Formats: sequence, C-alpha cells, structure tokens
Amino acid sequence: MHHAAQKYAALARKHGLDPWEAATAAFEAMRTPSVRRADDPWAVITRAVQITCIAENRANGLLCSVHQARRPRYSSFHDAERFSDRENPLTDYHPAFRADPFANDDDDDGDRVEVSGSTGVESAVEDTIALLCWCGWEPEVARAAVECICARLAESVSRAGAYESLRRDRHARALLDIPAPSWYRLLRIILGAPDLHLAGTNAGRGVLLRLLIGESLAYLMDDTDLGAAIRVAAPGVMRGRS
Repeated sequence: MHHAAQKYAALARKHGLDPWEAATAAFEAMRTPSVRRADDPWAVITRAVQITCIAENRANGLLCSVHQARRPRYSSFHDAERFSDRENPLTDYHPAFRADPFANDDDDDGDRVEVSGSTGVESAVEDTIALLCWCGWEPEVARAAVECICARLAESVSRAGAYESLRRDRHARALLDIPAPSWYRLLRIILGAPDLHLAGTNAGRGVLLRLLIGESLAYLMDDTDLGAAIRVAAPGVMRGRS
C-alpha cells in the first residue's frame, strides 16, 4: 500500500486528493479478477485509479456520491456553485431572461405594471423566495428550491431546457425533500409553463421572468391565481394528498 501511495501520489494531487485515497483505489482494483488475469496488471490498476480519482473529484464538486459521479448523466454538469457567486448579473448574458417589453402588447389586458429599473437578478430571486414564504412555504425549503432552479437555469440555454432538465432530475428533488407533484408545480410557477399556447402569458413567463421585466412583488402577491397555485404546490399540502 505504501508503494501504491507513492506510485500514484502525483495522480492523486492532480485531482485534489490524498495519495492514500489513490492507494485505496489501487487496492480495490487489485482485488478484481481482471487485474489478476491481465498481461500488464499495473496498467489496469493505473487506469482504474485514474478513473476513481476523476470520479472522486467530480463527486466533491457535484456534492454527490462517487457512484453517481461515474455516470455520464451526472458528470456532465459543472460543479455546484451559489447563484450569487457569479460576478456578472445573469440578465447581462443569459438568453432565457431576454424579453421585448413591447412584443406582447396585444396579450396584455391593459393592467398597468409598476416598473422598477433597480430590479435585478438578486432581487428577483429574493422576491421569488419571499413570495413562496408568503404563500405558506417553509423559508429553508423555499430558498433551497429557488437557488437550485436558478443554478440549473444559469447553465441551460433556455428556460424550457432548464425546466425539462429539472423535471427529470430525481436526485435534486430527493436532496430538497420535495414531493414530485410539488416539484413539478413549482417548476411551472417559477420558470413558466412550457406549453406553446401559454407563451406570452403570465403562466408561460413564470415568476422569475415576470419580476425581471418589471412586475413588483406586491403586484404578484395580488395575483390570486398565482397565490392559489403556490399554496397548492406547498410540500405539506401535496404530502397530505399523496
């Protein structure tokens, strides 16, 4: 084991691991029949250690198990990061938040919306969390869920892409401990319904985009349909129905 730790020390350091973690991976590889029967056992062990080191490094960044980090469906994502860690506001470059305020004048009912030029990504996120809490969501659950959705949105090319990715992500939902019905409803509420016939409507825009294009938190709180949808989606309500 000491020899393995020395042999793979450089490989371990390359991936931010301790040499003894690489030695442990080497020991696990030595126990497999493929190594014992190989013409060049050390070559097989080296490759196994390399794969394990990569998986360990990805697992640390993705905040998941090594077993999951080995799977392409998880390893393709970037390392976890806080939504507020980005230096530039998301609206400066992300196409999902681009909207022409004059494009859908015909779809509006004439209601005047209070516009605030200071509304940015951070305030939109905080207002979204506040809206969920006002409608009965636990503050910790609301913040974790909204930050998870925003992080996925930041790495997606569109709101529809983020919606579909999160809808299929059982791991994220399990970490948040949110029932599936609540999770699906929350995605539609925050990111907007992906249905084409709802494009340009409040239901199609979603809470985040509505806040970013100038609608105030008070205005959303007065939206009775939105408030009812958020209350119905609360985890406690959906667990009671399941």
